[in-house]
Amino acid sequence: MAGDSSADHVARERADYVVIGGGLAGCAVAYHLARDGGADVLLLERGELNAAASGNNSGSFHAQIPVEPFLNQGEGWARRFAPTLHLMMAGIARWMELPAELAAPELEVTAKGGLMVARRPAELAMLRRKSAIERQQGLEVRLLDRGELLALAPYLAPDSIGGTYCPIEGKANPLMAAFAFARAAQRHGARILGRTRTIGMTRDGDAWLVATDAGVVRARRVVNCAGAAAGEVASWLGLDLAVEAHPIQVTVTERVAPLVPHLVYSAADRLSLKQTAQGSVIIGGGWPARLHPVTGLPVVSEESLIPNLRLAIAAVPAVARMRVVRSWAAIVNGTQDWRPILGELPGAAGVFLCFFPWMGFTAGPHVARVIAELALGRRRADDPEIAGFAPGALA
Repeated sequence: MAGDSSADHVARERADYVVIGGGLAGCAVAYHLARDGGADVLLLERGELNAAASGNNSGSFHAQIPVEPFLNQGEGWARRFAPTLHLMMAGIARWMELPAELAAPELEVTAKGGLMVARRPAELAMLRRKSAIERQQGLEVRLLDRGELLALAPYLAPDSIGGTYCPIEGKANPLMAAFAFARAAQRHGARILGRTRTIGMTRDGDAWLVATDAGVVRARRVVNCAGAAAGEVASWLGLDLAVEAHPIQVTVTERVAPLVPHLVYSAADRLSLKQTAQGSVIIGGGWPARLHPVTGLPVVSEESLIPNLRLAIAAVPAVARMRVVRSWAAIVNGTQDWRPILGELPGAAGVFLCFFPWMGFTAGPHVARVIAELALGRRRADDPEIAGFAPGALA
């Protein structure tokens, strides 16, 4: 892959910008800093690029308010979360530009719409309430009765009674996205160092000294794109950010003939289901994995796998005839209120945070560009698009 994979040395001791984290957000921020600002950019990744949440999610473009927190936390939570939908919508629009811009057709970007499927009257009533909040934010969401739903998606279970349809939802290939941004960043002069762990950060006059296990880099500005480790990075500056790390799991089936063109959700519980360009069906939705008692690494939980597959079969009965190829677990970035944290860190001028929880794959390319513009001084901190998500609000 692009970039120096050795931690034997830091290529230079100075950079205009240091980006911490080699996932989708970090690679996209590095790309925009190098392309749009002509900056000397150094990206530091402690392992391999795209090895954490960015490369292990199911690749969905989400625009609708997620079902699980709506059911558990209610409409008050949904109204507080609702402004986030603008960033998700902008993220999907940005995805549509990327295959041509990055010369990366392998991104497999498609947006054929998302369906939230109800099989009981209470579920349909919930979708009606939820979609009203979504439409208030300008999201196009249409309520479907049973006939409309099954005409649009005949592969759904015949006991489906209705649902919602959001035409902009879709998917891309999470195995390719960060790498496409990384290659483009390098074409514009950014340097990428993998297997280089960042271990601390201190101010030195008007600059920051970023300590790594391979040396110290003096940077004018720093962008924290460390995902689940973003809180640890912020703690070096004495800040306690409410970022979380959650182990979740995803399952993929054998390749089958084209069946499911949409992103499918259940209105009953956590489910996202889609079919890749190669024919595999990816089944997720945020079911928890478990942490290995010895290694501490996420591993698949049978207690989550079985109900996740049952939901998938209940929504799309043909899934019952498919063989599961594998399931995997990974850490996803979270916040308790599901809202992102975006902007300059309080009391740490020149250090910026790009943290989008739970649905960072959807919004990542857009918020990365926004944070790069902020770090370049081309966007104001009080810009209404991001002001409500500033980390200063948590100080």
